[in-house]
Amino acid sequence: MEKNVTLVALFAALIAVLGLVPQIMLGFGVPITAQSLGVMLCGTVLGAKRGGLAVLLFVVLVALGLPLLSGGRGGLGVFSAPSAGFVIGFPFAAFVTGLVTERLRSGNLALVAGAASIVGCVVVLYAFGIVGFSLIAQKTLAEATMVMGVFIPGDLIKAIIAGVLTATLYKARPASVLSRA
Repeated sequence: MEKNVTLVALFAALIAVLGLVPQIMLGFGVPITAQSLGVMLCGTVLGAKRGGLAVLLFVVLVALGLPLLSGGRGGLGVFSAPSAGFVIGFPFAAFVTGLVTERLRSGNLALVAGAASIVGCVVVLYAFGIVGFSLIAQKTLAEATMVMGVFIPGDLIKAIIAGVLTATLYKARPASVLSRA
């Protein structure tokens, strides 16, 4: 139990640290950040339950006002910004990423974790992000999808990185990749 709490807190901190990587703010209010890589790693390394809890902890801390999102953003105002759907979707994305990683036991872990990151942190996360952007920016779903398309290549690269990092960690310390325990 104590180990799980520590890992959840550690991975929530990892997401916050990845927010320190300078963001690239696009003109329509949704930044390109490294934090989605942290969400992917929560799922691929910790698994569905722990990974989802780590990201949920991060989102709760942001809601409480801690400036943990890229650019030092935090507080309830974050949930009325164009990127609100992504923030709300983070825990769901980590959970799905972890679930896919846990369920696909055979095959190369780098490929499995990369594919799981695409399913959870591109497909699921973008579903939340596009709907949120559509509602807040008052765009149709088709328009919001077109705008969000600019982020997909970067997130596919992050998914590859998450897959490689997860597989490398597993080779070095198999017991530390809880999605495989």
